[in-house]
Amino acid sequence: MGLYLNPGNEAFRQAVTDDIYVDKTDMISLMNRKLNKSRVKYVCVSRPRRFGKSMAADMLTAYYSKDCNSRELFAGRKVEEDELFEVHLNQHDVIRLDIQRFLFDGPHLDIFIDKIQEAVIRELEQEYGGWFQVDQYGLPGVLGQIYTHTKKGFILIIDEWDCVFRFAKERGDVQKAYLDFLRGLFKGAVYVELAYMTGILPIKKYGEHSAINIFDEYSMIEPKNLGKYFGFTQEEVKKQCGMYGINYAEVEKWYDGYQLGDINVYNPKSVVDVLTWKKFKSYWTGTETYEALKVYIEQNFDGLRESVIAMLGNGRCKINPRKFQNDMTTFFTKDDVLTLLVHLGYLTFDEMTEEVFIPNLEVAQEFLDAIN
Repeated sequence: MGLYLNPGNEAFRQAVTDDIYVDKTDMISLMNRKLNKSRVKYVCVSRPRRFGKSMAADMLTAYYSKDCNSRELFAGRKVEEDELFEVHLNQHDVIRLDIQRFLFDGPHLDIFIDKIQEAVIRELEQEYGGWFQVDQYGLPGVLGQIYTHTKKGFILIIDEWDCVFRFAKERGDVQKAYLDFLRGLFKGAVYVELAYMTGILPIKKYGEHSAINIFDEYSMIEPKNLGKYFGFTQEEVKKQCGMYGINYAEVEKWYDGYQLGDINVYNPKSVVDVLTWKKFKSYWTGTETYEALKVYIEQNFDGLRESVIAMLGNGRCKINPRKFQNDMTTFFTKDDVLTLLVHLGYLTFDEMTEEVFIPNLEVAQEFLDAIN
């Protein structure tokens, strides 16, 4: 058991033993059916901060990782009913990375890719040192050699995959080097059993094509069949409100409204906080200054400010999200900014009408502050 190779189940253990835990383990069943299938084994899930990205990554790590026993953590959970539950429980080599942990400061942008590879290879040497030699191909080369000798693959779980694009907004060279690293790590790699990446932004685009076009993307714009795992559903919130004696109608007004296909989800961070503290206020937006939101509104592309004011009056704004380049700096139209605000969680998107609107009272208050 290491920091990056089969890191164990402790992070997920802390989640399931919290006072408030909502069972989302049936998502594992969907991942089990993607294992070792070339068309669907690459998954990128993007959703706003504090919407459970890391918890889901911890859950998958706890379920798949060798060198630990997670049976008790999943006992009585939804995934236990899956026919493949026993087949894959703690049976795989997992490489778990949180990219943000390698980017503490600006100078790390120039070395973090090398540091990631060094850290993972160091742990692989303890397990498979006799099966590879480190060469100019770095981590992809090492994993390829291990697979050639052992026929054993790896599940790669990468959290905060896109933080490079948030930290290095003006460093195109760093962004390109990072995308090249990911492309080399994944594309055509027979050693990949499953790749699961999480972030706020979908895969970065260059021109009309994704830089890593092998990934299936699940996002706030296009959640596909993972929508109910992006937050808490109505049924889940009603159950928790009953258990904690909280007025459900008020919770709905404050924290509901994120439209993902044919379902709505609630902001999980805010729901947990209001259940804990029993006071209705802005919890999610309170963790980050509204200055970032104000900067986007002040750009006022194509009457953006007026559109925001209209949405504060329960209006909607039609957008085309398909040209958004999936970064924090490339804006040409109002649609680009509004699409980013959907990914950040400040707006929600109606897939049927291609309209955006403010999801709830919590976010509306943040927009009011930014407008003022």
